[in-house]
Amino acid sequence: MRIPLDYYRILGLPIQASAEQLQQAYRDRTMQLPRREYSEVAIASRKQLIDEAYAVLANPEQRQSYDTTFAKNYELPTEEPTESVTTDSEETPTINIDPNSPSIEINDDRFLGALLILAELGEYEQVLKLGRSYLISSNTDIENGRFGEPKIVRPDIVLTVAQASLELGREQWKQRRYENAATTLNVGQELLLREGLFPNIRGEIQADIYKLRPYRILELLALPEENIESRNQGLQLLREMLQERGGIDGNGNDQSGLNVDEFLRFIQQLRGYLSVTEQQALFEQEARRPSAVATYLAVYALLARGFTEREPGLIRRAKMLLTRLLKRQDVYLEMAVAALLLGQTEEASQALELSGEYQSLAFIREHSQGDPDLLPGLCLYSEHWLQSEVFPHFRDLVNQQVSLKEYFADEQLQSSLEALPPETEGVTDWEAIAADRLSRVASLGTTTAAGRRALAYSTNQAEASRENANVRTYTTAANLENSGTYNLQTVPTAERVVQGTTGGDPNQVVERTVIQGAGTATSQTTGESDPSLRGVSVPASNRRAQRANQWSNWQDWLSPRRRGRSDREVPFVVLAIIGLLGIGLSILLLSWIIQALTRKPEPQVQQPVEQVQPTPTPTPENSTAVLNTAGPITPDVARQAIVLWLDTKSKALSPQHEIDALGNILVDPALARWRKLAQSTQSQNKYRRYEHSVKEDSVKVVKSTDDEARVEAQVSESVTTLQGDRTIEKESYNSPNLRVRYDLVRQDGQWKIKSITIKK
Repeated sequence: MRIPLDYYRILGLPIQASAEQLQQAYRDRTMQLPRREYSEVAIASRKQLIDEAYAVLANPEQRQSYDTTFAKNYELPTEEPTESVTTDSEETPTINIDPNSPSIEINDDRFLGALLILAELGEYEQVLKLGRSYLISSNTDIENGRFGEPKIVRPDIVLTVAQASLELGREQWKQRRYENAATTLNVGQELLLREGLFPNIRGEIQADIYKLRPYRILELLALPEENIESRNQGLQLLREMLQERGGIDGNGNDQSGLNVDEFLRFIQQLRGYLSVTEQQALFEQEARRPSAVATYLAVYALLARGFTEREPGLIRRAKMLLTRLLKRQDVYLEMAVAALLLGQTEEASQALELSGEYQSLAFIREHSQGDPDLLPGLCLYSEHWLQSEVFPHFRDLVNQQVSLKEYFADEQLQSSLEALPPETEGVTDWEAIAADRLSRVASLGTTTAAGRRALAYSTNQAEASRENANVRTYTTAANLENSGTYNLQTVPTAERVVQGTTGGDPNQVVERTVIQGAGTATSQTTGESDPSLRGVSVPASNRRAQRANQWSNWQDWLSPRRRGRSDREVPFVVLAIIGLLGIGLSILLLSWIIQALTRKPEPQVQQPVEQVQPTPTPTPENSTAVLNTAGPITPDVARQAIVLWLDTKSKALSPQHEIDALGNILVDPALARWRKLAQSTQSQNKYRRYEHSVKEDSVKVVKSTDDEARVEAQVSESVTTLQGDRTIEKESYNSPNLRVRYDLVRQDGQWKIKSITIKK
């Protein structure tokens, strides 16, 4: 058969190569061996082609003759190359060779070698087209022994095709052709499953398919809306990931390699490719898990769709979802916007009173022109918030303009608002939330003006709700008309904190991941803006927020307007506080002077006699040279490898999280698994304390070659998992007698562990 190769390509040389370069290339090619899974037949076939190429080019006369023929290939009339495999009437595959490219004739027994060389040269598409044609059920060339013993030849062809699909898929991935990459990888996966061969390669392909899934989702969802089938496929892939993870903020493993924070950024990124209807369906379903993040995203979709489609029923659903979040999260501003859009002006004012978003409230007050219910400012804020923070996250609303004036002037909306049933459930929830907030304010020992007004609201809630039912859109539209035209300032994006409660103190709040609207995120440790975390952030310290609230409470308490005091009463209060502070400072100063005068001299501490310590045993990190010994592994070397691994594991999951050290002793797949575990532990602010020991004389070499080994050992392991100073009991354990199997390979001259299995 004729194949699309030439002697120069077989040796990896240009046509101008010298005799010295020819000899060096021949030595290199003969020393480079294919994967160990190949049979001796395939390896011998490859070497025969390399020997043949060298024999021709090393002979000056033969090389001159070959070069003449080689050059003529480029003088032929240009034809369109097909580079594909066809089947003639007898179902015998033939290769359509590009007439403008050199080719050579080979015997059938060298077909395996040619296939290997094509793969080594990166001609993966040629390998797939040619190799798969001989593997189809209708072709009998392999079974008839055309290329050699079928039981040997078939696995070699399957291996080459599978490896080519893996490498071609990775190339397409790098080229951002994600769907093409998935298709190519699935070709190799299906072939290996059908043939039941090479599970290790099948595992590599499957791992790439999982890691490719987020990229495929973004590519499919970014397609125009008329590509319904492809976009639905993207949504289905997304639902599969969510199911495997246990939700948006779940801790399940979808094999994508994304931790919780990275997955949140991924969700934030794909929102811009989804319509408002798609997001509503997706996030409302996810909110039922339950998921605080999904609930908040569902609120965005319901408010956006309810506003644009003039469907107050959707806005009411958003309001009910916000009620769920109020117990753990300050979303009173969103509640105020929802109430405003429903014409519930008094309830909107009540929500503003309970909000702790001081910058946004300052904007609202500034543009309310002294109106006590703050409706003019709230209308402007709501319009700006919808336009800048809500609509940009929906592909079908990004260019739509927001006008509350048009919204409230819509007659269909007015009719729909009048037809809404009373919010009996919402009233009950609101009373409980207001009471809970007041109790938490009282526990801090301070009483804000907002709290006192909320108490009055909660006392008369039923009556207020009945009044709200009678408030219609005309009032709000009038407020819009009266508000006039303002210079709308930029309102900072309000952080929305998804908080949980620890198992002990029900009032103890744990900081969790948050979702913002538009804008940059806040770093968990520094609070600084981090452009790489767009849309995802970690909230500021609760203590800092409490201090800010406390200062605000003091200002509120001192204000004559808030307390209902006259201007003449305020100086007395201020003087009283200053007097108390002065007395306290005087007492502290007097105490310090007394201690300084009565302080006794510190006794002289006798320094201990310095003792010479024995030279410490080298740590595993410093003794990796022992792992570079040649030949099969010995029990001593194996023990050193295990000790190094145990020490490295302790460092990788310690408070310092030395994750990069894992590469000193592990290779894939063990390296990928433990790196992912270490990164996940670090992202959750956890760490582990290990106590390890390897039982004396328990290390046994089960089997060993120069490059591979299997070792068994008896290990004692005690693990304490902590989050801050709190021990996580369910993730801690003590296993004094573990029988562990280690599979090792030699990489770059050093023994490293590729898999770890605990035996029963």
